[in-house]
Amino acid sequence: MKNINILAIESSCDETSASIISNGKILNNIVATQSVHEKYGGVVPELASRAHQQHLIPVIHEAMESSGLKKEELSAVAFTRGPGLMGALMVGVSFAKSFAYSLGIPLIDVNHMQAHILAHFIDDPKPKFPFICLTVSGGHTQLVLVKDYLEMEVIGETLDDAVGEAFDKTAKLLGLAYPGGPLVDKYAKEGNPNAYTFPLSEMPGLNYSFSGIKTAVLYFLRDQLKKDPGFIEQNLRDICASVQHTLVKMLTQKLKRAAREHKVKEIAIAGGVSANSGLRVELENLAKELKWKVYIPKFEYCTDNAAMIAMAAHYKYLKGEFCGLDVSPMAKMKIGK
Repeated sequence: MKNINILAIESSCDETSASIISNGKILNNIVATQSVHEKYGGVVPELASRAHQQHLIPVIHEAMESSGLKKEELSAVAFTRGPGLMGALMVGVSFAKSFAYSLGIPLIDVNHMQAHILAHFIDDPKPKFPFICLTVSGGHTQLVLVKDYLEMEVIGETLDDAVGEAFDKTAKLLGLAYPGGPLVDKYAKEGNPNAYTFPLSEMPGLNYSFSGIKTAVLYFLRDQLKKDPGFIEQNLRDICASVQHTLVKMLTQKLKRAAREHKVKEIAIAGGVSANSGLRVELENLAKELKWKVYIPKFEYCTDNAAMIAMAAHYKYLKGEFCGLDVSPMAKMKIGK
């Protein structure tokens, strides 16, 4: 039987990545991180696009070389179509189209959020269908009912800001460096999660809202700094722990409800925020309490990477789901669209 070898490209935000998958097995996962955004405290779209142009050829070259495959052995080229930054997506899409055309092989467009979920099928243990995946990142917060590899339904999502944005905004208000989410997590480990109380936003159904807690943290710090200019420095760990405790509680309350309503005990998390230690610990506790089976990808597959794009592409290849050369990026691409 002919081997199925796919080159996958990820360029949705500020990580340039390439991966090779052969017969469903990930051979490598090459990632170039963009440090250019650090001094701006957030991702600058135009700079991200330029950095992708600089990094894309080197990461693809390294992925091909370390895989031991020749380009003539590739079966298809896959790429992130969306969601993401339009300019950044365009870099990956353009290369993928031209490379696939030059080799005369199929082109596969991949939904970035769907790929985060399918990262669970890179290594064992793998979740069983149906399962619920809490997908959490800087740009998205979703509860997804996963019925099959390519059959997914969003059953809840944020109506405004993503939880990752709430973490990063808190970090910025505290004067922490970018990216701030991991630093909030780091300091939270040494703080008291019950030191301060922040409001839990209540939204209908299984939806979320994180704009309120961002505003609450802003006003809380403003009021405290009026009384004591050294408040943040003296209480940094407790502030981080309290905010993180609140955000994790908001996430898991709806997750518990979703699992109960859909009668599912197979639970997964995906996306950059799934690396958060507070969320991981709480999920482990809930697994014991509610007899869930919880699945958490390796850290390298939580953040944006091409291995997850490759895994999604593998399943699309098996079903013959290819796209034409007229394909264009979709900044707000949704699961199921």
